[in-house]
Amino acid sequence: MSQTFDAWIDHELFRAVGAAADELGLPCYVVGGWVRDRLLDRGNSKDVDFVVVGDAKAVAETAARALKAGRVAIYANFGTAQFTWRGWQVEFVQSRTESYRSESRKPTVQPGTLEDDQRRRDFTINAMAIAVHRSAWGELLDPFGGRADLDAQVLRTPLEPVETFSDDPLRILRGVRFASQLGFDVDPHCLEGMTATADRLSILSPERVQTELLKILESPKPSVGLGLMFRCGAMEVLLPEVAALAGVDEVEGHLHKDNFWHTLEVVDNTAEQSENVWLRLAALLHDIGKPPTKKFLKGTGWTFHGHEFLGGKMAKKLFRRLSLPLDARMDYVVKLIQMSSRPIAVVSDTATDSAVRRLLFDAGNDIDDLMILCSSDITTKNPRKKARYQANYEHVKAKMAEVEARDQLRNWQPPVDGSQLMAWFDLPPGPLVGQLKTAVREAILDGAIPNTFEDAKAFVSAWAAEHGISAKS
Repeated sequence: MSQTFDAWIDHELFRAVGAAADELGLPCYVVGGWVRDRLLDRGNSKDVDFVVVGDAKAVAETAARALKAGRVAIYANFGTAQFTWRGWQVEFVQSRTESYRSESRKPTVQPGTLEDDQRRRDFTINAMAIAVHRSAWGELLDPFGGRADLDAQVLRTPLEPVETFSDDPLRILRGVRFASQLGFDVDPHCLEGMTATADRLSILSPERVQTELLKILESPKPSVGLGLMFRCGAMEVLLPEVAALAGVDEVEGHLHKDNFWHTLEVVDNTAEQSENVWLRLAALLHDIGKPPTKKFLKGTGWTFHGHEFLGGKMAKKLFRRLSLPLDARMDYVVKLIQMSSRPIAVVSDTATDSAVRRLLFDAGNDIDDLMILCSSDITTKNPRKKARYQANYEHVKAKMAEVEARDQLRNWQPPVDGSQLMAWFDLPPGPLVGQLKTAVREAILDGAIPNTFEDAKAFVSAWAAEHGISAKS
């Protein structure tokens, strides 16, 4: 018995659960992620799972009464019981064995031993258990070598990998996510099992896929997980638009870069500058319009005309397919994809202030994120090219700062509104009011007038007179 583990569970919650198990004469263990994260020294999670060799519901209810935790939620279909207590999320399950049907990841379960329960878990690092009942208090049970795998920073499965992943293909994505979050390697035999069963991923619900994808994107270096998804075949099944970026074509000696691995660099570069998962998703999808628009033109080389616009449309379809939110977050991702090449257009010294104004106007409050995406897109390994691209990027930023300071176009609001226009010219609501507002906006963006109320009012009066619209007397 380890004193270290005794100290970990020397807490009112674990003592109450252990006492409840002893009262009922049932062995009880804390298992899974809580044990793993304590061994990794990754904080002190308040999300804890207990396995009971016997009636888990009875242990949950007895412990909840002792802790005055209130109602115990019973989920008969899953064989689990849950309660919350002082910020802790506490779940109980009876130790069990599982059998699966090929068309579903929902198992048929039967009571089993603790080792049966540990064997059914996804990875050895999640199959460790610490006893909380009196006769074995604080003892670590680790029949599959999870602690050694933690030390080696490697992911292995308790069972043969093909059996583990075929039974529940969600475990493939969980493995990819753990590798990305923890910086662990996947055991080669385990990776072979992932690859052999990747086609089973098609039975997962969109909600399960998007949850794991976003967690992978939130990890410190998302390319670890995204690269694993590609190597095991999961990317082709779940994100075919991204998988299609892979490969290098050559025509008449003209090569274009492998846009898949370039994209993963862009995602990592973005992750270094921002924790915004939707910006990271935009980085992952920013080039998905390239494969269907790729053409080789003699004398010109490879072109991808209109790939940003098409990429935005493809992103909308992807959001729907994965049940991602069809709200402002989708609009944000689509906007960044479709604007991802815009800043480069204002690099030239001959680029007008009007072009900068339009960039600022169209990007609005998302301009800083757009510039993060653009700077992250600089992945060349040629020092001279990289220095030139970075200088161009700084040039764009300086030009935008100059125009913004003068014209205040970020989150721009028109200096005159529709109600004022209707009052000045005695107009009903309708297309003519919209024409007047558009004329003011275009004049400001073109630099014809300053972005002020007085100048806008003078301009719109002249414009109205020119188009035969009389001011109200």
